[in-house]
Amino acid sequence: MPEPFGISRERIAAIEPVVRPYIRRTPVIEVEGADLGLDGARLSLKLELMQHAGSFKARGAFTNLLTREVPAAGVVAASGGNHGAAVAFAAMRLGKPATIFVPTVAAPAKMERIRDYGARLVVTGERYADSLEASERFLAESGAMPIHAYEQAETLLGQGTLAMELEEQAPELDTLLVAVGGGGLIGGIAAWYAGRIRIVAVEPEAAPTLAMAMEAGRPVDAPAGGIAADSLAPKRVGEMMFPLAQAFVERVALVPDEAIVEAQKILWNALRIAAEPGGAAALAALVAGRYQPRRGERVGVLVCGGNITR
Repeated sequence: MPEPFGISRERIAAIEPVVRPYIRRTPVIEVEGADLGLDGARLSLKLELMQHAGSFKARGAFTNLLTREVPAAGVVAASGGNHGAAVAFAAMRLGKPATIFVPTVAAPAKMERIRDYGARLVVTGERYADSLEASERFLAESGAMPIHAYEQAETLLGQGTLAMELEEQAPELDTLLVAVGGGGLIGGIAAWYAGRIRIVAVEPEAAPTLAMAMEAGRPVDAPAGGIAADSLAPKRVGEMMFPLAQAFVERVALVPDEAIVEAQKILWNALRIAAEPGGAAALAALVAGRYQPRRGERVGVLVCGGNITR
């Protein structure tokens, strides 16, 4: 069983009590697909958009800050928005300075959160890859500690605590649908479940990052567009997560932007859940029929982010 870069079920279990005092145990709600206008399975929605800073990213951010030595210069992160907000929040809670680089595509709601948490916000470049390059230049000059959104073992271990929590809340799951950007979330989840349930990755058609990597057998550059570009459109998936995806992700479902928008509408109209595009992408796989549950299948849907202006 692969444990690349030490990212394993055992290490996730060891990290969980360290970060538990700082993160929320987010709820799971059970709904019938028919209640959402969808045929088929009973769904378990994991509402991680209710996490601190509005997304699952707080788990990885706190793991980094609590398990690594933070220099006087503080921390630096590049982000499409959610990771930056989470790092800013964690740094605020722990009394550390933070500098966050985001691209111009980042949602205003996410930029506002970063500022509200007291971090220095630098808006530069059109896409996440541009902001990452700028953050690396700042890192070399400042001596701050980098917290990568997905190419850092501590980040993946922290995100893996979500799966540990979900298994306690919904132990009967057969399948879990997970949206993918750089892959830190699905990498941590895959490491925890390690093949014990079916993991299906969901990506926008306009940003098929993991799909192209799976086809090539390695991370490769991919298009970075679409409605969820601020959270699900890195240049390529991470090297750390990729062996875990190869081993434990059954397949990638690609969804059109229209299905993501429809998933957002369904979540709001049926449940009054305001999810951002990336947060609704996993449900979009069911909306678009890109994943079709079997009769009696128990399907988990991760609603992973809610940083949206509504």
